Amino acid sequence: MRLAVFDCDGTLVDSSHNIVAAMTEAFGALGLAPPPAVQVRRVVGLSLGEAMERLLPDASPPVHARLAKSYRAAFQRLRQTARLAPEPMFEGVRELLDSLRDEGWLLGVATGKSDRGLALVLEAHGIRGHFACLHTADRHPSKPDPAMLLACLEDTGAGRHEAVIIGDTVFDIGMGASAGVRAIGVEWGYHAGAELLRAGAAAVARDARHLARLLHG
Repeated sequence: MRLAVFDCDGTLVDSSHNIVAAMTEAFGALGLAPPPAVQVRRVVGLSLGEAMERLLPDASPPVHARLAKSYRAAFQRLRQTARLAPEPMFEGVRELLDSLRDEGWLLGVATGKSDRGLALVLEAHGIRGHFACLHTADRHPSKPDPAMLLACLEDTGAGRHEAVIIGDTVFDIGMGASAGVRAIGVEWGYHAGAELLRAGAAAVARDARHLARLLHG
């Protein structure tokens, strides 16, 4: 048995434009100066509460909770008014997913997205049927807590040594370390490859073809 669990934002799809836009609206709605886009990209992958704590560390927990609620509302407004940009899959990723599925791999997703947000992305790209397990921040603690990854193991019956977590942030790599699962980083997301290696990634893929070779190595 082989199980490959993917992060979503920054690994499967490029959603940074929409995340930054929603974060800007969320802060503005509360009369706060929005954080720079580069800082927002640094927290992609965390649950909303954890992300707000990092973006506004001097604020109180109630403010963080209000910001998280404001972000959800902002994303909904952007979606309803058709102001969201397309969230394209990264080059070669669709072909990689198709190939792994055809080879008999089990595939999963562990993401800081909501259940609704993940479902919309997978349906938009027609890949919902590729995945045997889907776990989000709606039902689990924020990465790098291992809960989402451990749930994928439980859902599929895969052992730790039969699984790999693939992601673009140190939060993904940390989740793998916490779960005792090998982690592979990808360079095309929101954290640098050198950071991923320092966080404990077994390797970092330059592109989807390189990732395929690492998975089969």
